[in-house]
Amino acid sequence: MKVGIVGSGNVGAGAANAMVLRGVAREIVMVDINTKRAQAEAEDILHAVPFSSHAVVVRQGEYSDLAGCQVVVITAGVAQRPGETRLQLLERNAVIFRGMIPQIVASAPDAILVIATNPVDIMTHLAAHYATPLGTPRNHVIGSGTTLDTARFRSILGRALDVDPEHVHGYVVGEHGDTEVLAWSMTTVGTVPLEDYAQARGIALTDDLLEEVDDGVRRAAYRIIEGKGSTYYGIGAALARIVQAIVRDQRSLLTVSVPVESIGDVRDITFALPAIVGGDGIIAVLPKPLNDREQMLLEESARTLRQALDELAAAGGM
Repeated sequence: MKVGIVGSGNVGAGAANAMVLRGVAREIVMVDINTKRAQAEAEDILHAVPFSSHAVVVRQGEYSDLAGCQVVVITAGVAQRPGETRLQLLERNAVIFRGMIPQIVASAPDAILVIATNPVDIMTHLAAHYATPLGTPRNHVIGSGTTLDTARFRSILGRALDVDPEHVHGYVVGEHGDTEVLAWSMTTVGTVPLEDYAQARGIALTDDLLEEVDDGVRRAAYRIIEGKGSTYYGIGAALARIVQAIVRDQRSLLTVSVPVESIGDVRDITFALPAIVGGDGIIAVLPKPLNDREQMLLEESARTLRQALDELAAAGGM
């Protein structure tokens, strides 16, 4: 199992380290325009292998070294600035993808592409736009979507509910960003609906509590970027989980960025929905049993992304 990572900054390195610790791949190739950074990260991560109980080769490489990769994770791009929204990154990162995607596909034509570069939903849409004419199936281009946001939701809500977050089954859907939707109506603890669980445990689901959880999820990236410049541990672990689902054909339910033909009055976008992910990429997208308010918010999220794509196309960026 060979995995490539294009982009050896904090997110790429965090993903590689998480993959080593999880034993996701047999070989990890790190590619970056800054070859010294890629070499240094690969060497540093390689030194963690004896502590992982998994035999893994981690090395720096060029695009040609991606040959034979089952998955290529793309984290390359310019970093998010403090106070900058993910959508403001679009024009700067679109230029990078236009030159990078064809080189990746030429070297690893059978690889599934996992996109993490922000704004991830639009960058996934662009990656597919550049890759599919070269023969990459559309279901082989996957964005990390709200996998991390869903983990944040479960972690924060689990703490509020005094229960292991692993047993909190809640999802964040839509844009990975300001318009994301916390699907409260779908949330359960184990098999128990959220409200029933809270009542049984004597926990009041007040508006203040719900707002605190929402803010904890929605504003997490801004707080972390303000404090230390970027996020990388959480997204690195999320990427390792997505790659694991692919290379082991686990058919896992993850909130990844998927193509959406239509939602409400919006056509042809890419954003996060619960999907089954396995060895053939996106295997199926599940229905969305949202309540009316959540559905309305999801359609607003879709319109935000469609507007950004339209503005990019009008500027000649696609």
